Amino acid sequence: MELTLPDPEATQALARALAATQPRSPARAVVYLHGDLGAGKSTLARAWLRAHGVTGAIRSPTYTLVEHYPLPEGGRALHLDLYRIGDAGELEFLALDDAEASLWLVEWPEHGVRALPAPDLEIRLALAGPGRGARLQAGTPAGTAWLARLAENTQLRPFYESGPQEVAPDPG
Repeated sequence: MELTLPDPEATQALARALAATQPRSPARAVVYLHGDLGAGKSTLARAWLRAHGVTGAIRSPTYTLVEHYPLPEGGRALHLDLYRIGDAGELEFLALDDAEASLWLVEWPEHGVRALPAPDLEIRLALAGPGRGARLQAGTPAGTAWLARLAENTQLRPFYESGPQEVAPDPG
């Protein structure tokens, strides 16, 4: 699925739609957020957490690597920023394999891919004129179903570049 996000409000609308259509089963949703500096990854993550009812400060995990947020509906979210990681082995001290989180939002996942769970959804954000382009791709069957639910969300229709598309999970 490809979208054009002309302004921060459109990015926030995408985050709200993703939160509303997020799978409840399996109990964990893992999302990789790709994009250059300034592409909107943190904006999307913050709006997503707000859509789940997180109140108070939503801190950037740039220096802490991970921030934990209890979710009002139960469970918790992890927001990771792996920009400063040189090798996936550096994540070992975070004990991420023990994390009982229902939502993982991972910025710069390529820096820690061997230490992370596989993504249900990958979102690639890129600068596109004054706005952003977003490409969403499923990585699991749960991700494929998620994209199908997302395609039904009428609030996103103005942002489709080429209409909602069925995207098969990445086989590799």
